[in-house]
Amino acid sequence: MPGDGIEERFVDTRRFRLRAVARRVPGGAQRPPLLLFNGIGANAELALPFLKALERTDAVVFDAPGCGLSPTSRWPYRPRHLAQAAVEVMDAFGFDGQVDAAGVSWGGAMAQQCARQFPDRCRRLVLASTSPGFVMVPARPRILLKMATARRYMKRGEMQKLAGELYGGAFRTDPKLAVSHAAALRGGSRLGYLHQLACMAGWSSLPWLGRLTQRTLVMAGTDDPLVPMVNARMLVRLIPDVRLVTLDDGHLFMLTRPQEAARIVEAFLA
Repeated sequence: MPGDGIEERFVDTRRFRLRAVARRVPGGAQRPPLLLFNGIGANAELALPFLKALERTDAVVFDAPGCGLSPTSRWPYRPRHLAQAAVEVMDAFGFDGQVDAAGVSWGGAMAQQCARQFPDRCRRLVLASTSPGFVMVPARPRILLKMATARRYMKRGEMQKLAGELYGGAFRTDPKLAVSHAAALRGGSRLGYLHQLACMAGWSSLPWLGRLTQRTLVMAGTDDPLVPMVNARMLVRLIPDVRLVTLDDGHLFMLTRPQEAARIVEAFLA
């Protein structure tokens, strides 16, 4: 994955061995780097369009254990373990000061945990297509049932068939998006996916959202079958210093509209 300011490496943290990708902007970043937590089952390549659209912000994304090229963890883990590992990944790239944490969907919960666990390291928080955890307003049962299996990540044809129904927005009307999304999928294991599901069991940020000290940006798609808009409004109601931005798209607007999403995020981080 050479060129375009991109650096890839494996990082040995206390608990995991993680494949991580950093993108450094030309001319040097003008603010703290962005630590991005990906969605469930997602590998780093899926986040690259957004990272490449950033003009003034260095960014790091990593494959969760058992996703992409990161080895599967032998044992299940909790959000606090992944938050600790993420900070160690940033240190490995030389970003040992303050960072801005961002998370998409499942990764949004990890970003919330990171902000709570490391308030001195986490300056600002960006939450996209996410919720406060297991007390969220859920998707329809039909959608939840399809999310419970990793088949769409194991078989590209399955992803192309389900993308519109699962992700909504532009995926409903543009078949090419599903094809390109499936083509970017890489590696991963069923056990790794199960560990990601188990990681969220019983976790909720509701008891402490009101004590977050970071200025927060909540982003949500108006046509999101996986995480209905009401979850974004729940976050906005509970987080003290928060701004809500909605996009006329689905669950993966950071993938379908990376330039627009990057502009919104960088304006917030400025």
